[in-house]
Amino acid sequence: MLSALELARRIEAGELTPRAVVEMCAEAIAAREGEIGAFTAFDIDGARRIADSFASLPLRGLPVGMKDIFDTVDFPTAYGFSPYAGHQPKADAAMVMAVRRAGGVILGKTVTTELASLQPAGTRNPHNAAHTPGGSSSGSAAAIAAGMLPISFGSQTGGSVIRPAAFCGIAGYKPSFRLMPTVGMKAFSWSLDTVGVFGAGVEDVAFAAATSTGRDLRIDDSVPNAPTIALLRTHLWSEATPDMQAAVERAAHAAEAAGARVTELVLPEIFEDAIRNHGIVQDYEAFRALAYEYDRHREKLGPILTEQLGKAAAITTDQYDEARRATRRTRQTFADLMAKTDVILTPSAPGAAPHGLGATGKPTFNRLWTLLGPPCVNVPGLKDGSGLPLGVQIVGRFARDKVALGAARYLEAALARAT
Repeated sequence: MLSALELARRIEAGELTPRAVVEMCAEAIAAREGEIGAFTAFDIDGARRIADSFASLPLRGLPVGMKDIFDTVDFPTAYGFSPYAGHQPKADAAMVMAVRRAGGVILGKTVTTELASLQPAGTRNPHNAAHTPGGSSSGSAAAIAAGMLPISFGSQTGGSVIRPAAFCGIAGYKPSFRLMPTVGMKAFSWSLDTVGVFGAGVEDVAFAAATSTGRDLRIDDSVPNAPTIALLRTHLWSEATPDMQAAVERAAHAAEAAGARVTELVLPEIFEDAIRNHGIVQDYEAFRALAYEYDRHREKLGPILTEQLGKAAAITTDQYDEARRATRRTRQTFADLMAKTDVILTPSAPGAAPHGLGATGKPTFNRLWTLLGPPCVNVPGLKDGSGLPLGVQIVGRFARDKVALGAARYLEAALARAT
């Protein structure tokens, strides 16, 4: 894999040119894209022409992939839905412009599931092509894992950043809600949609997020303090595979051995209701955000999304409003709980990437955090018995993203020393 931070440092030191990085990506794309299918479009020649001119900017002219739900003026944007094939936006999405302003070169658009839903799109997992890479940010995660990009952007409404990152054995960062702009990004649920970042390691996603937003998120310039970590199994612990349960326990032991203070946390019952409320909020909004596609092109939608939207039509405004009120109460309870710890440690997914391409896995261990809006980081470095990646998740306090990233980096280093 390509480390964005290491590449940027070498460019800054004059040891490497941005165009040379483009060539690295081009070589990997030539070798692996045919099997993996991570891109909907890419322009290597265009990236070659302009990359070196951005070497002095924060992103150093590094190649970047954007999930194909972000509007781009120079690439078609089809949102993973055939009626939009060839659709050419007239303006870039706000996040695309943020990347360009920071000196990132958009190398291509990465595959999304259909309209960023659970309906898979065919991208394969670079660790085993018979397994899903996860979704909905399938291509964004797979491209990083296959060494075809150093940075990519995706989105999360349920678990579409953390889960693919876990399945592909890379770092994934879902920021606090609204830290990154969603203007010009295809909406699924306006109260939940969150832009996210993928990279080889935790320092890489922190670097990409910092440079593209101008925020103080970099964690590579100092040694992180030993964090206080609350191990959280949740009432859904039984839905994690034995390998995943063991991975979380190993992560906790590794962090403690490295000097972190590890405690245990039990969530009040209100959090069980919150997971149900996520489905109500998400699906009520999706039925309205995707009204055109459902009403005018229903016959072209896949069966998973068709069924989801059909059921969503029955959610009443009273149910939606109550779910929103309950969510506000749960967020306050969560803030009170987090006053006693720096971060939470919990699974990123129920287990390793499932076999087959007919589904993208379940957002079992993601929906609660997407609803509440705190920062989440997938920490790679673990494997199941068959050698597939397993990811553990660090969840931080809302708007304390740098602390969460620092704790994730601390855990990543601890796992590296322990294995």
